Amino acid sequence: GYILPCKLLGYIPFKEIKVTPADDQEIYVSGSTIGIYMQTEGVLVIDTGEIQNRNGETEEPARNIIRQGDYIISFNGEKISTKRELIDDISELDGSEVTLGISRKGESIPVSVTPVKDKKGDYKLGIWVRDDTQGIGTLTYVDQNGNYGALGHGISDIDTAQLLNIRNGALYKARILAINKGSKGNPGELAGYICYDDRNILGTIEANSRNGIYGQFTGIADDAITLKKMPAAYKQDVKIGTATILCSTDGEVKEYDAEIRKIDLNHEDTNKSFVIKVTDKELLEATGGIVQGLSGSPVIQNGKIIG
Repeated sequence: GYILPCKLLGYIPFKEIKVTPADDQEIYVSGSTIGIYMQTEGVLVIDTGEIQNRNGETEEPARNIIRQGDYIISFNGEKISTKRELIDDISELDGSEVTLGISRKGESIPVSVTPVKDKKGDYKLGIWVRDDTQGIGTLTYVDQNGNYGALGHGISDIDTAQLLNIRNGALYKARILAINKGSKGNPGELAGYICYDDRNILGTIEANSRNGIYGQFTGIADDAITLKKMPAAYKQDVKIGTATILCSTDGEVKEYDAEIRKIDLNHEDTNKSFVIKVTDKELLEATGGIVQGLSGSPVIQNGKIIG
């Protein structure tokens, strides 16, 4: 790169701009439906709850100790990764206080909880937990090195609304079975089937970020996945006006008409840099617009992918 000096009226220096030359980039654009499965980094606490003890009284042992959105990463000093491991450890409790290692907002802290014996005689901690999630989305692109981007937004837990910390995950082939059409106040969704079989794995999930999920694509372009080579636009290439969306509602990727209504290149959230409106009658008739499951659908303008 190099520094470009800027002068007011051609004489008065007022700032310098760093310029970095870049080659045009081509990527493989998709729009195919994919299945998503992810495991969390630790066991996610989605809530705490009350336990009715043997005397018929209610207790809440984890209240104000463990918080919604915490990740349990150890149990009495032993690392745990799954809900099954946590359940096995809890089944061996004898009423003694336990120490849980908690990851809270990136900070690791120990907390102590005294279990309560319930009406059946089992010891419980009074927490609701989850260690995985799954769903359907859209593959956006694969680059020349096999790195992919999908979904266009991060995956958050349905109960805590927090972006999930993931341990690992995979993309799978998926099949659309039905469309729940969207309407005002109802986002609608694609209802599908994910084939959880090693032969149907399309790639790894290595990052879950605000702008989507990313990883290595290991599948091939076949009847389940469409990949079309296309240049990637620079942000200054995006214009108000006609555009298209690549997506699949019936197993086949099609190009549907849309319109860029507003552009804000300086928005802090890069997922809100332009406003798009679906105008294609066929897509509107089928889905009512953008529905859950179409997240990640490539947006095309003037022969380039713009988002």
